[in-house]
Amino acid sequence: MPKARETVLEINLDALAHNYNYIRSKLDEDVKFMAVVKAFGYGSDVAGIAHKLVELGADYFAVAYTSEGIALREAGIEAPILVLHPQSFNFEAIIENCLEPSLYSKFVLEEFVKTAEEKNQKEYPVHIKFNTGLNRLGFSEKETDVVKDLLTATTAVKAKSFFSHLAASEDWKEREFTLMQIHTFRKIAVKLYDDLGYSPMLHICNTSGIINYPKAHFDMVRSGIGLYGFGNDEPNDEKLRPIGTLKTIVSQIHVLEKGQSLGYNRAFIAEKRTKTATLPIGHADGINRQYGNGRAGVTINGSYAPILGNVCMDMVMVDITGIDCKEGDEVIVFGETQHATAFAEKGNTISYELITGISQRVKRVLITD
Repeated sequence: MPKARETVLEINLDALAHNYNYIRSKLDEDVKFMAVVKAFGYGSDVAGIAHKLVELGADYFAVAYTSEGIALREAGIEAPILVLHPQSFNFEAIIENCLEPSLYSKFVLEEFVKTAEEKNQKEYPVHIKFNTGLNRLGFSEKETDVVKDLLTATTAVKAKSFFSHLAASEDWKEREFTLMQIHTFRKIAVKLYDDLGYSPMLHICNTSGIINYPKAHFDMVRSGIGLYGFGNDEPNDEKLRPIGTLKTIVSQIHVLEKGQSLGYNRAFIAEKRTKTATLPIGHADGINRQYGNGRAGVTINGSYAPILGNVCMDMVMVDITGIDCKEGDEVIVFGETQHATAFAEKGNTISYELITGISQRVKRVLITD
């Protein structure tokens, strides 16, 4: 693998294939696979990721916002795309781009039906979301008659699926709550099947749900974070491969004498002679200030180098005392030598926030093993 010569996020498509195949192996053959690629493919490269997932056999894609779905269409993705959090302002664009909206309240369902009728649509596919305990988006169990009445009063739309979202599927201490969510969802679906006279697909499992609740796979599952190499617990993390490695280089080396300071607000004062390296990456790139002042570090030529002082917008400084390195050498922030979960924990956060926060100004490079 060529050494980095600038700040880059390497995205390993073979690791993505490994993760997809591992998660797919947990499913029965007839269960569909929805790949969640919102937030630029969890901070990676959404077009490259999506094309690889099509090649691997993904049945569906999911994004958060309409603009993300349009970007996939413009990248040549023809598979069905669910928009998880559409806004009524975007409903015409959804139809124009053959996207499929999640409709989660009386207001958005009525508004989409109105738009679909104005556009002379016939059985346009929509996905009805139910709130079974996450209390974020979704119709309540008490609103099933609202859903039935609105769907049966028009031919412009037709429910393609009913779905819900598990709140704590990775936490065995919350198993009773998760089983309650699954039971409630099943009850809602059975009632609506009878009322509507047809059976939309059902899906409730996220990555942790796929692994921990196989009886709740229903017709389709949704996997996001697992595809990118994170299983939400140590045993499954070991079976997955993080697809992203964030790399940068050593820009300049300095030597601080005892008593000299470094960086903004003189946050680091050398207690002894200290050798430092300045790296071209900072909080504008997604390595936020919470990682500074020794809380996190990077790897240079196999050795750990803690961050010194405050993280700057475009730079961080690290302690390379005792490390054999020179200007231009490659630096690994997370990936090959330091798991992103471990790096994130040092900043008191989670891998989701770290990887999705890598700025779009960081160059993405698709690689294979």
